[in-house]
Formats: sequence, structure tokens, C-alpha cells
Amino acid sequence: MSKRTVIIIILVAGVVAAYWKWGRAAKSPVQEAEQATRTVKVERGTIELKVSTTGRVISNRDVDIKSKASGQIVRFPFDISDQVTSGALLAELDPVDEIRNVTQREAALASARARLEQAKQEYQVALVNLETQTSSALAELAAATIRERDARARLAREEELYQKGLTTKESLDAARSEAASAANQLRQAEVKVAQTRNLPRTVEMRRQDVVLAESDVRRAEVDLQNAQQRLRETKIFAPMDGVVTAKMVQEGQIISSGISNVGGGTTLLTLSDLSRIFVSASVDESDIGKVKLGQRAIITCDAYPGRRFRGKVVRIATKGTNNNNVVTFEVKIEVEGEGKELLRPEMTANVEIQADRKEDVLLLPNEAVQFGRMGYYVETKKADDPTTTVRKPVKTGITDGLMTEIAEGVQEGEEVLVPSTVQSRWVQGQAGGPGQRGANFDRGMRMATFRLSGAGGGGGRR
Repeated sequence: MSKRTVIIIILVAGVVAAYWKWGRAAKSPVQEAEQATRTVKVERGTIELKVSTTGRVISNRDVDIKSKASGQIVRFPFDISDQVTSGALLAELDPVDEIRNVTQREAALASARARLEQAKQEYQVALVNLETQTSSALAELAAATIRERDARARLAREEELYQKGLTTKESLDAARSEAASAANQLRQAEVKVAQTRNLPRTVEMRRQDVVLAESDVRRAEVDLQNAQQRLRETKIFAPMDGVVTAKMVQEGQIISSGISNVGGGTTLLTLSDLSRIFVSASVDESDIGKVKLGQRAIITCDAYPGRRFRGKVVRIATKGTNNNNVVTFEVKIEVEGEGKELLRPEMTANVEIQADRKEDVLLLPNEAVQFGRMGYYVETKKADDPTTTVRKPVKTGITDGLMTEIAEGVQEGEEVLVPSTVQSRWVQGQAGGPGQRGANFDRGMRMATFRLSGAGGGGGRR
């Protein structure tokens, strides 16, 4: 064993001896007797399990108001804290550009409608031409066919008579000329009839012109509606009842559109629905299992000292938030009852959630309930030998930090010893203040000395 280790052991032994002597001297015999014999009675009462946390006041809904149109604000009548009803005019932009756009679209629509009417008239003319020109060509063809047949018959008679010497050469030449002319007229009539076969195509083209003109009219109508809509959008109306809680721009400022701007446009103001008030609280993961929907809560704010507001748990977050390895869950609590309108968004609120409440149950102070290898127990004196104590296993319920519910193991009015050194699972083995140091402390100090010496596998060896 090194010289350093020997010195450390001597110093620790000296500290242990001095502390033990000081602890013994600090207690008088009367105090030791009082601590050894101090008892409490098992009593009936009410116990509440509360989860305490902090949060912030929030509104039922916050809506950032933006404009679909761009331009300069010429009217902005509301200010922060003003009450606003649904449909109220919140702001108006300069409409000059949009009015010109509407006028231009109206002119384009009138022109499209005129072209549609013209196309319809041309379509009707094409239909009439189809009927008249077809009838005329067929009639001419029939007449030419008759004339050509008659001319051929006359030519045949003239040739027969000429061969018999009953007619002159001039008469035969005239018949031949007439037959040739009739044949030519027949061919022209046939060509004209063939040309009429293209008329249905012309009619179809005129009908398609009408369809295109109708499409142009519909497009112009949509353009006009869009222009009129943009003109209406120069006036921004409230989408709901609420209170103006933030105002970002002023009258005369030029703003950008919320639908055409890459950055999302300019926010004019924030409208908050304060018809319902909530508190958004963060509950530690160790307590979230105690919180249930519908549980009651008490809310206090520094702005109203001494005033308590009632609330109810309406939402528990499914997913927690990890902040510096501390996991919390958002719990939303609705403020109910009179006075809730006093709370304003972003106020800091202290919340006590009543996680559980039991009435007419057996109660003991926490320091009287001890914890050992077999579980929870209490110590009582023997009836026939008050100097001897007996351990009684007990079944515990909820605790509020000061008192613990005893479900089984003791009776009402029974006296239970309060140990001078608390033997609970929270402080067992720890050193307390003067008057609370006992065997556990001494055993801990001896273990420290043992480890420092190097025999326990700790420090001290080189």
C-alpha cells in the first residue's frame, strides 16, 4: 500500500469519527427519545394527485390576412385590439390598374362576340348556297342533257336526209354545230354539278368557324371574370369574427400578392378568434401518463394574482418534443367559466391538472411509509411490548408529495412510527442532515474508505 493511500485512509477515518461524534452530540437524549417514539395516526381524508406545469395562453384560431392582389393600400381602417366582424372591410388597394384591365377585357369580349355573330352569318350563307347552287347545277344538267339529246337526234335526221339528197349541206353543218354546242353545254353542267360536291365542306368549315368563335367568346368571358375578380380582390374582407392582434403594414404602403409572389406575399394583419381561450402547456414525460382528456385544471397568471381560472384538458399530443434530451408533451387546456376573456394570447400561465382525486381514504405522511426489499411497509409498536416494533406490509395508492393513500395494511386511528432516518426508496442509503445519519451513512463512509484503499477495485493503485 502506498504512502498516499495510507494518508487518504487516515483522513477519511478521522472525518468519519468526527462526524459520528458530532452527530451523536447534536442530539440530546430527550430528542432521541422523542424521535424514537414519535408516531402519527392513520386518518381518513381527501387526497389529490396534481400535475403542475407552465404554459402560454393561445387563442382559438389565428389567421394571417394577406391580399390576393398587389398594389398600394388606400384604406386600412382597423388597428390592434379592434373588434372585427365577419365580412368587414379590412383593407382596400388602389383599383385604378384593375379597372383598366376590366375595361380592356370587356372590349375583348365585345369583339369576340361580334366575330361569333359574323361566323354564324357566314355559316347560314354557306347553308343557303349549298341548297341553291346544288339545285341550280342539277337543273342546268337536266336541261343540258335534254338539249344535247335533241341536238344529236336532229343531227342524225339531217345526215339521213342529206344522204337521200333531201337537205342541203348548210343545214347539215348547222345541225352538227348545234349538236357540238349542246354536248359542250352538257359537259359544263356536269362540271358545275361536280363543283357542288365541295359545298358541304365549305359549310363544315363555316360551322367550325362558329365553334372557334364561340371558344373565343368563352375565353374572353373568363378573362373578364378574372379581371373582375382581381378588381374585387383589391378589397380585403374579414373571413371571421375576431380581434386584430397584430398589424404589419400601414396605409400608403405597397404590398405584394399572396398567390403570385414567390415569398408568399405581404401579411397585412393577424386576426384572432378569442371566442375560446386555451393554454398550451408542456408536460414532462414522467407525468404525461397521469394526464387524461377531460381532466379539470386550475390556471393562474401573474397578471391576476390570487385569481384562479378553471380549465379542462381537451388535447394531448401524440408525439413529444425533445429539447436538450428533455422530452415534453403538449397538453391543450380550454379555459372555461367567467373571466376567461381576461386572459390574453402569449400570457404565461401556471397550470395544475387534477390528475386524480380520492375522498374518504386512509392517509399517512410520506415519511411514515417506508420501502424495503419486500415492498412498502410501516412500523408499529407491539401492544404487549411498546419497546418492540413490528413491520406491517401496506398497499399504497396515489400520493400528492406530502401524504400517501394506504389501500391495505392498517386501520383508521392506528398509530404508526415515523422513523428518524427515512427508509424510503427515494432516500434510502443517502446521508441526511444532523439527526438523520445512521447505519446507512456509516456503512457508506466505510465503503468509501474501503474503495480508496484499493481493496475494492477502485482508485488508490498505481
